[in-house]
Amino acid sequence: MADPPAAPENPGNPSGDVGPADPHRPGGPSGTTIVIGLVVTFVLVLVGGLVLRANDDGRTSTAADFSGNLLPEPRPRPDFELVDTSGEPFDFATETDGELTILFFGYANCPDVCPITLATLSEALELVRGVDAKVVFVSVDPERDTPEQIRAYLDRFDSRFIGLTGTPEQLKAAQVAAGVTPAYNDGPNERGGYDVGHSSQVIVFTPDDLGRLVYGFGVRQDEWAADLERVRDNRDWWPQ
Repeated sequence: MADPPAAPENPGNPSGDVGPADPHRPGGPSGTTIVIGLVVTFVLVLVGGLVLRANDDGRTSTAADFSGNLLPEPRPRPDFELVDTSGEPFDFATETDGELTILFFGYANCPDVCPITLATLSEALELVRGVDAKVVFVSVDPERDTPEQIRAYLDRFDSRFIGLTGTPEQLKAAQVAAGVTPAYNDGPNERGGYDVGHSSQVIVFTPDDLGRLVYGFGVRQDEWAADLERVRDNRDWWPQ
């Protein structure tokens, strides 16, 4: 077998050791190159800082900035009428017009998704300064959730939360208008009652009356708080 070819001689490094480049040796970066590199690095850091500042102001928020899904085509604020926990008619589009609104469909006997979501929203709103949001909870279990029961249920989380109900036909129309899958009776459970299969989506409508963000189940309170701050700081979503 032939011997491998000898390594080429390196006159600048006769020992063959690999060490840091010497700018005074042929092939190493010149002093001018180093200065230019430092200037470029400074400019990149400066530009990066400006981009971060723009994001902090909410002017350049993108889908990647949010824990929820930023809709590429925002939904118009839905128009439906139900009954609030005082027994009074509640026209969703009119009563929430021009306000930051968080809409969620559920029911008081829900064993997991609803109580966790409502508690998380309540805690997130406490963490954020300068955000006045209307949280609207629509019960999709009209057989058991009376206005009084909905009020007592919501007060366990936040007395400011708005509760709504209606006839099965009205509730279905409201869900369709909001763009969520209508709820259905999921059959008897081990507790002797029945469960209701319902959408876990939470929809955020910004003050320009557009539904821009949709959240699934499992978003943490700190993620909600951070997203609400971004909504608060996005000037384009608030009437001037």
